[in-house]
Amino acid sequence: MTTRIPPDAFEQYVALGDDRSYERLAEELGVTKRSICRRAAKDNWQSKLAAMERAARDDSEARMQESISSMRERHLRTMKAIQGKALEALRAYPLTSAMDAVRALDMSIKQERLIRGEPTERQTVSIEETIRREYDRWMTTSEDESEVAEEP
Repeated sequence: MTTRIPPDAFEQYVALGDDRSYERLAEELGVTKRSICRRAAKDNWQSKLAAMERAARDDSEARMQESISSMRERHLRTMKAIQGKALEALRAYPLTSAMDAVRALDMSIKQERLIRGEPTERQTVSIEETIRREYDRWMTTSEDESEVAEEP
């Protein structure tokens, strides 16, 4: 085996991809694994590799965010166009024959809210509604029990 490691050994190591190992690189270069380990420690290959992977991950995440952002913008433009057409139809037709426009407007508003991360339906329950529902439940239960007690 030769003991000469080429200057681009680190690049070759990175190019090995998921099957990367010092042993595999040593075999490809015709040198000992120990020589590769010494060069890797001296040139700090692991830190360099970690930095490269971090930069690639950051770049990938930035591209994904940009892609998601452009998708949301495209969807919002589409929803606004549908809303515009629906409003035009509502103005042009009598209310009795404009239900398709009403449905399109409702759907586009819900989609726009969803894209913007807003709720599409009201999910809150008022305290008054809760008390009334509980009162009805308890009163119905009490009346049913008293009827059962009176029957025998």
